[in-house]
Amino acid sequence: MRLPRDVNGEEAVRALLRLGFSDLRQTGSHRIMRKEGRTVVVPMHRPIKPGTLKGLIEQSGVSLDDFLREL
Repeated sequence: MRLPRDVNGEEAVRALLRLGFSDLRQTGSHRIMRKEGRTVVVPMHRPIKPGTLKGLIEQSGVSLDDFLREL
């Protein structure tokens, strides 16, 4: 499945919150989230580049399908 090209930081944060991640803090334009020892840094850019989005999904440990379902 292809990664969407128009996901912004707020949408990615919302999806991760629905998947059980909690908001730790925001430093500049990056939001740090955590779940069960996994830390994910979400850039609050618009849009997030596909390679960055792929890395974010891999860091989170959730499947691509689960993440896309929550967008």
